[in-house]
Amino acid sequence: MSTVPVVRAFIRSRGRAPASWLDRYTTLFGLAMLGAVLARPVSSALAAIVHQADPSRTGAGIALITLAYAGLLATARAVGPLAVPAPDAAWLVLSPLDRRGVLGRTARLLLVISVLAGAALGVGVLAVLGAPDQLTIRLVTAVVLGLSAGVGGMALTVLSQSSQAWSSWLHVTLVAITLLAVVTALSAAGPARRLLTAVATAPAALGAALAAVAAATAILLVRQAWSSLARIPARSVLDASTRAGHVAGAAVGMDPGALTWITEDNHWRGRTLRSRPWPSLPAPLALAWQDWRRLGRRPGRLAVLSGTAALPALAAQAAGGVTAIVTGIVLAGALAAAATATWGARRDADNPGLARLLGVDARSALAARALLPALLSGVWLALALTGLTLAGVVAGPWWLFGPLSAAALAAGSLRMARRDPVDHSMPFIETYFGTIPTGPLLWATNGVDLAALGCLPLLLALAAQPPALGGFLIAQALAGVIVLSCYLLRAVKSS
Repeated sequence: MSTVPVVRAFIRSRGRAPASWLDRYTTLFGLAMLGAVLARPVSSALAAIVHQADPSRTGAGIALITLAYAGLLATARAVGPLAVPAPDAAWLVLSPLDRRGVLGRTARLLLVISVLAGAALGVGVLAVLGAPDQLTIRLVTAVVLGLSAGVGGMALTVLSQSSQAWSSWLHVTLVAITLLAVVTALSAAGPARRLLTAVATAPAALGAALAAVAAATAILLVRQAWSSLARIPARSVLDASTRAGHVAGAAVGMDPGALTWITEDNHWRGRTLRSRPWPSLPAPLALAWQDWRRLGRRPGRLAVLSGTAALPALAAQAAGGVTAIVTGIVLAGALAAAATATWGARRDADNPGLARLLGVDARSALAARALLPALLSGVWLALALTGLTLAGVVAGPWWLFGPLSAAALAAGSLRMARRDPVDHSMPFIETYFGTIPTGPLLWATNGVDLAALGCLPLLLALAAQPPALGGFLIAQALAGVIVLSCYLLRAVKSS
């Protein structure tokens, strides 16, 4: 029986020529230039680590890093994580070859990714906790802890792909990590702050012992995951390879919007839905009712969306105030909340003939479809601003900006849903940072610019922190109505 190296050597012999010395030189030169560019930011970050931890910011910082770690594990679980290229998935996975040999290359790539992500997490934790003394020992301990978390978490996701029991354990781990982030965020105030101070000033020997235990656990998980490669089901590998192929195709074509169609189709395909009578509504509202029903059938998405409203408050506590990054998180989160309910508007834009057959006026239909994005974005923004108020970052009735900004956010999300694919024929712009293609740039900012313009009073208020919000609230109400009205007129006239 042929072995995997023999088969891969045969494939290489029938494919393109091996890389020349010039290709290898170009790759090494690019890696060297990347290291030179990152050297200064990394050294600056390491120099900023030498400080005493601020208990008021430690809890929020650790909570954000913990949520980022949970997000990495959830993303790896959703992607696969073990996937192979389409040719390998077509016949190598289903062949009698040793499956561990077929999946070994992908497993090594996952190991490299988990090592890099774990090192970044470890340095981030140390940056939050600070290193007032024994910098070298604390840095090594933090990196080892981060590497153990990254490698062990990736090994756990691989095990979850091979066994339903391990998948349940991964689900429990994600829930536990999320709860830990919540408890850490809440411990930033009150008597529990002493615990964070004790953690930040703990002896370096205690951290080293904890790092040794974490490393041993990660090694055991990696060995278990490597052993499971030989018995991983082919079906899970094929499904993960299909998802990875869709992602790669969307990345090459620079059309990330196609991923939403793929995700929705994969979710609803093969599901049996209960039939309910359609409510007695006016024609435009009846047309938009499908978006409400579609969102109501996925309560988990609403729960996750509500939980993300706490991110601006955590980011503001970690940064020590409302910074540009916190303002960007507020706008991006509200716009993302609105974009979760624009499926119908995008379908109407892709199939204008079907929209005309429904016999509903285009402007009325688009206005009806704007109601749900406006509701979601307004509620999310009100919750986020209330979190900033409760955290003591801002003071006043900031939550009123939520319903007043809903119209502008709905207009931006509808424009994002109805935008055309990327125009790759547009020229490139030479800048100081390199060549920027204008096609993807305009595609990415299409809709975001409209939301930022409509929420300009809110953004100015977050930057200025005025003692009275009356003028900004009135300006926000007018800006939201004007932006949505102009967009409805413009969108229907252009279509």
